[in-house]
Amino acid sequence: MIFRSAQSLLIVAGASIALAAAEPENFERLTFHSAPKALSAEATTEDWPRFLGPRHDLHSKESRLLKVFPKQGLAKVWEVKRGSGHAPTVISGRRLVMFHVLDGKEVIECLHTETGRRYWKYEYPVRLGSSYGVEDAPRSGPVIDGDLVFVVGIRGDLHCLGLETGKLIWKRNLEEDYGPAPFFFGRGGCPLVQGEQLIINVGGKICVGGFDKRTGRLLWSTKHEWNASYASPVPAVLNGKQRVLVFTGGMVDPPTGGLLSIDPKNGRIDDSFPWRARMFASVNAASPVAVGNAIFITESYTEGGALVDLGPDGKFRTRWKAPRFGSQFTTPVFHEGHLYGVSGTAGTEIVCHEVQSGKEKWRDPINLAGARLGRASLLRVDGAFLCLGAQGTLLWLDLSPGGARVITRTQLFRAPETWGVPALSRGLLYVNQNAFGSRLVCYDLRGK
Repeated sequence: MIFRSAQSLLIVAGASIALAAAEPENFERLTFHSAPKALSAEATTEDWPRFLGPRHDLHSKESRLLKVFPKQGLAKVWEVKRGSGHAPTVISGRRLVMFHVLDGKEVIECLHTETGRRYWKYEYPVRLGSSYGVEDAPRSGPVIDGDLVFVVGIRGDLHCLGLETGKLIWKRNLEEDYGPAPFFFGRGGCPLVQGEQLIINVGGKICVGGFDKRTGRLLWSTKHEWNASYASPVPAVLNGKQRVLVFTGGMVDPPTGGLLSIDPKNGRIDDSFPWRARMFASVNAASPVAVGNAIFITESYTEGGALVDLGPDGKFRTRWKAPRFGSQFTTPVFHEGHLYGVSGTAGTEIVCHEVQSGKEKWRDPINLAGARLGRASLLRVDGAFLCLGAQGTLLWLDLSPGGARVITRTQLFRAPETWGVPALSRGLLYVNQNAFGSRLVCYDLRGK
């Protein structure tokens, strides 16, 4: 059944509803505060189309950002009340896509980046549960590739939508097609687009699947005993060959999992490297970090981190281990021969390791008056590190092999569970507040 008006199109297909507008419109959950400053003529800008940024490495080319925070805090441009979930926000051009659970439905919304007005909304009912007192909610972020948006829901609902209209291109359910995969809090790893393929750590009957991104047809599958995790697959060029790195390991007892190097042309595994905490209540959640022909992997419960080399023979070899470099779910950042990451669970420290030797250069809890750093995120941009603390603290950090220095800080809000990497595009910073009133806030980070 289709209803048309001059301004919107309502499509009802089964239980899914899409609402689209030719021009972005105000809606009841949106509050607009003030227009952002004009971009500097010398500013470099780029999109943020996926979880770890445009190059899957937590580096951004944005420049001319605000490095001295005003006493009254960062200016808010707009904010949107949202439901539950930790799914990261993604951006292409003037369109932002967010994913959350609201009123028993998984909701995908496309907003204008500078006004927060809505282009379209797509929603469908979802079965919710809980584990360890934590309710299921989206943790897998949308991925934008050209004119397409891909989203994986907590129960395996895989949707491909048109970015311009929100129209359904294709959909399938991973659990119905490949059997249930056990997760503590629903599915969480983001999909990866490589050329014409959409690559997903599926779990169930297949470990990893490569799908035709335009039709959803399965092109190849990788079978392995390890289950799906909360880490997102990343691309890498190893020994001159294109590969996909998948850090597996989910809700299984006894706990198993580890790193897979996969040929994206056919799904064949080069080698596997076991790396998983020795306890059931644990997951692999930080994504692999490719450093030349080596890969850094990390978990926070018992094993910590390890750097492994993939040799020309396609076999993994351990270069070094770092038991005290354990990231629970924040992916470390490689910069100028060193790895920088947030180690620990509740009580955390920023750590620096030299890649070549594995030597720990330093660790620093970054003591903050009135707040804890917690499970923070790091982003390398504009000559420094932008850090978002778990209680809503935003910091500019100078991190080098010589140590850590706080350049400036501000308190965006005071709320726990401010987890996940914020999105940054065209000098605007988008942060999810996940407690004490869930919302997505757009801040003006434009400098001169």
